[in-house]
Amino acid sequence: MTIHFNADEVFQMAEQIERNGAKFYRIAAERTADPSAKQLLLDLAAMEVRHERIFAEMRSELTEEERKATFDPEGEAAAYLNAMADGHVFDLRDPSKRLTGKESLDDLFRIAIGIEKDSIVFYVTMTDLVPARFGRGKIDGIINEEQKHIALLSRAMSLLKK
Repeated sequence: MTIHFNADEVFQMAEQIERNGAKFYRIAAERTADPSAKQLLLDLAAMEVRHERIFAEMRSELTEEERKATFDPEGEAAAYLNAMADGHVFDLRDPSKRLTGKESLDDLFRIAIGIEKDSIVFYVTMTDLVPARFGRGKIDGIINEEQKHIALLSRAMSLLKK
């Protein structure tokens, strides 16, 4: 069964990814006693909420015509999104459900880095589907921020080992 996505649906998926990320970071923050780690995780949650708002704004600016179709002449981006939707690459389920409460701070950071990497891959694919006039530059900005999240988490992990 082939699934076709339009720009509206792609933005909805991006919003869900960001909601899931924010929820993950809030729950991870609740499960750590380290004050600086807790603040980092809460800051990351706030950033994800901001990203969700950006995607919602971008989606609200789509015209009816733009909501109907995505530009993907070779079908490659749609194939990726189909694989993602089927759970083969990455899924939109809530990553906080994977937390058992027994994770170390290092484990939480590793899981968070994995989530950030997955979101970057999704957003890079989104840029293939979203023409510049729809706000591709905003997606590029979010990709840059997600990369910074990985750097923040990696730095925090290295401090744990000292």
